[in-house]
Formats: sequence, C-alpha cells, structure tokens
Amino acid sequence: MNPGLDLGADGLARCAWAGGAPEYLRYHDEEWGRPVHGERALFERITLEAFQSGLSWLTILRKREGFREAFDGFEPDAVAGYGPDDVGRLLADVRIVRNRAKVGAAITNARATVALRDFAEGGLDAFVWSFAPPPRARRPAQGEVPATTPESAALAKQLKRRGFVFVGPTTAYAAMQACGLVDDHLDGCSVLI
Repeated sequence: MNPGLDLGADGLARCAWAGGAPEYLRYHDEEWGRPVHGERALFERITLEAFQSGLSWLTILRKREGFREAFDGFEPDAVAGYGPDDVGRLLADVRIVRNRAKVGAAITNARATVALRDFAEGGLDAFVWSFAPPPRARRPAQGEVPATTPESAALAKQLKRRGFVFVGPTTAYAAMQACGLVDDHLDGCSVLI
C-alpha cells in the first residue's frame, strides 16, 4: 500500500492526514477535492481558507458552523454590507477565529465578489474555475503535493487584481484543492472524485 495512505477501521485506504480526527475523516471523504460551484459556496471556501492561514484546518472545521452563523451563511451581499458594528460583533464571537485582519479580509472579499459579477460572466464561479488545470494522475506521495502551482499563483494574482485580499498562492492552492479544481487525493486513496 502507498505509504502516504492509512487503512481505516472500515478497511478503506485514505490519505493519511484524514485519520487524525473524525472531522478530518468526514471532510476528506465527503468534501475535499469534490467540485464546488456557486458564488456563496466558493466565497465560503475562500473565506475559510484565509481564516485558516497560520492555523490548523481542524480548528476551522470545528468552528465552521459558527462561521456560517456569524457570517450570514456566507451570503456575499450580506457580508459586503457589514460595517463597524458587524466587525465588533464578529471580534466578540467566540464561535469563530477572532482576528481583525481576517474579519476585514472577509468583508473586503465579499465586496470584491459582488463587484466581480460585473466583470466576469458567471461571477466568482466562472472566474475561479477558469484557473483549473487539466486533470492529471494522482500523485504517489504526499511529498509530491505542491503548496503552490503556476495556476494558484495566477489565480491569487487575478483575485488581488479584482480587489481580494488574504489570497496568496498557497491559500489559492488550498482553495483549489478544497473546491475540486485539482484532485490531490493520493494514488490508491479510496475516495473517487
């Protein structure tokens, strides 16, 4: 068996990182690498990836429902209208990661998402998916999964050009993995996309 995989209690081989916690297992099996479409869904993933920066993804997964409630279900129009009172409310909300720069980035990115509707036909969905690379074979080892790619660097650059913040090439690649633009499940992983 591929050394980057672990055999689960159910007898299925999975990417080794998925075995660390039940939340990781569920996320790995049900979400990670599966195509995500729709403005709200993509805005949520980009926002959560920005909040994850410097933290464990497990922290974000455990706070995800709190984030959804605090950020009005990640409805871009609602978040774009946030003002100082909303920032104060969010910074006091223990259900989310309380970081002023990341809260500000979420609001800025919501406004950029709304503005993107006038720039790109299909809005955020079409814009993000235009950076998807051609499908490729799964990688044989975790060490071969990059932190960035030319496509993620291009996506980050164009998002920034459109007014987004907190979206460098690494964050952009993590979002590409999470949203199924790339399939970085390892060769031999039981999850089929």
